[in-house]
Amino acid sequence: MEQSEETVARFMSSITRWLFGSFEGWMWLVITLTGFGLLIYLQTPWPLIITAVGLAGIGWKWLAFLSAKYEITTQRLIIRRGIIFKTIDEIVLYRVKDVKVSFSLLNQLVNIGNVALTSSDRTNIGTPLTLPYIEDARGRREQLRALVQSERVRRGVREIDFEPDAVSPI
Repeated sequence: MEQSEETVARFMSSITRWLFGSFEGWMWLVITLTGFGLLIYLQTPWPLIITAVGLAGIGWKWLAFLSAKYEITTQRLIIRRGIIFKTIDEIVLYRVKDVKVSFSLLNQLVNIGNVALTSSDRTNIGTPLTLPYIEDARGRREQLRALVQSERVRRGVREIDFEPDAVSPI
């Protein structure tokens, strides 16, 4: 009997935490505020170009984050991307081999991180699937790890790593 699939969590990358918790976010903030500062100091409208560039960089990242939504169910991780042209990608949880979290010192201060999944799925072989700037990344990792394990037990799946010998006998 097939178990019904339930949604466990829905989330997105956090633009606010990216802005204050990453070097890239701080860079765009500095560019934007420098334009404002020069505008006030020089009393000329030309620094608005610098401000516009900074706001465009922040806006571009905001659109990228807005267009990517993640959903964890009891059986799959579903990734929806795009605003005009949409794609839906999914990884069946029992195929996930490893879940890794990476974060910088700034990321730790605002509790975000990048969650990378390695899978035996043919579409992801060789490159981990990365979910960038996820709030409470450590908690999401543990949640995914537990769901992967329970899905493997439910399906009776065991992982066997096979690596051919580098040198074969002649």
